[in-house]
Amino acid sequence: MTNAELIAADPGWLIAVKALLVFAVCVVATLLSVWGERRIVGRMQQRPGPNRVGPFGLIQSLADGVKLALKEDIIPTAADKIVFVIAPIISVTAAFMAFAVIPITGEVNLFGRQTAMQLTDLSVGVLYILAVASVGVYGIVLAGWSSGSTYPLLGGLRSSAQVISYEIAMGLSLVAVFIYAGSMSTSEIVAAQSSWWYAVVLFPSFAIYAISMVGETNRAPFDLAEAEGELVGGFHTEYSSLKFALFFLAEYVNIVAVSALATTLFLGGYKAPPGLGFTEAWLGGWFTAVWFFAKVITFFFVFVWLRGTLPRLRYDQFMQFGWKVLIPISILWILVVATLRVLSLQGAPRSVVIAFASTVVVLIMAVNIGFENSKKRKEAAIPEGDNKAEPTFAVPSLPMEVSTINVSKNLGGDRG
Repeated sequence: MTNAELIAADPGWLIAVKALLVFAVCVVATLLSVWGERRIVGRMQQRPGPNRVGPFGLIQSLADGVKLALKEDIIPTAADKIVFVIAPIISVTAAFMAFAVIPITGEVNLFGRQTAMQLTDLSVGVLYILAVASVGVYGIVLAGWSSGSTYPLLGGLRSSAQVISYEIAMGLSLVAVFIYAGSMSTSEIVAAQSSWWYAVVLFPSFAIYAISMVGETNRAPFDLAEAEGELVGGFHTEYSSLKFALFFLAEYVNIVAVSALATTLFLGGYKAPPGLGFTEAWLGGWFTAVWFFAKVITFFFVFVWLRGTLPRLRYDQFMQFGWKVLIPISILWILVVATLRVLSLQGAPRSVVIAFASTVVVLIMAVNIGFENSKKRKEAAIPEGDNKAEPTFAVPSLPMEVSTINVSKNLGGDRG
């Protein structure tokens, strides 16, 4: 039986039990994620990380959560109190809702009934996840606006622009998956990857999604919405106690959610790697959950790796990369995939398909070489006395009085 058939036969009490299990797994995964990130980054920076509270510091995240919950809850005087309280609830609720359509296992036995660890199987499950992720950004925007402070407002505006930009690229990267799978149902997409994972067949889509999901979750090097060096703490600067903990929880649940979606769409979901399909029957089918979480942990490690190695991008570079690089490449790749799919479905000879793909690769390389040569010519045209090109963004000029005061101070005019 397929996951959809198994889920359709679930009674109400079993759905409630599965929802409770998924919620518990997400909370525990968040605690372990915080601990794992601090330990991994600590090793990258040649320091131990948390290692005092519990064995290997495992209970450190729980202790921090309890501490946050018990701290004084402060609401700024200038804040819109109702929206200020609702904003973190919106963010964390949307983060948990994404797991409703993620298939964690295949067919398993739960309390004497055959089912699958998936709450529901919508025919447009992937669109549902994208829609819920879009709602989640409302919590960030409202948090920045309702705080009544400048830095949170700037963080909220940045986050909205960031999500809009990178969610377009993310959605376009999934179109190729829909074309090949012939469905938007998450369980059917997993079933369609029985022979080849889409991370191999549709590698450009996989690469674009992997970049977009980092921007979508406001993580380094794309954490412009909460840049400490520019915006103090970003949209949650004025938050404390349990409300701040909810934003913290939403961030890490979102990381797990986008990693789970990447696992489902590109790495075969709960399916075992090719050649290890016999392991899917172990533990009455529950071993498929091991494969699923192993792939999710791999994606999470990449998140931590990026945070520990890459510096934060400048905001204009970040937006330019999303609109001028990721989105055009996604559109071009959709055209290529659609053409290849039509050729294969119409029974075109393999030589024709290979020739078309090779022609596209050669054209892309030629365009890339042309851009590089143009860039080198522009750099060579800069006068020798200039160390850098003029900025492409607007730079306001300082008033003459301010400039004179600064020059006099630099020359020591304010001494005495």
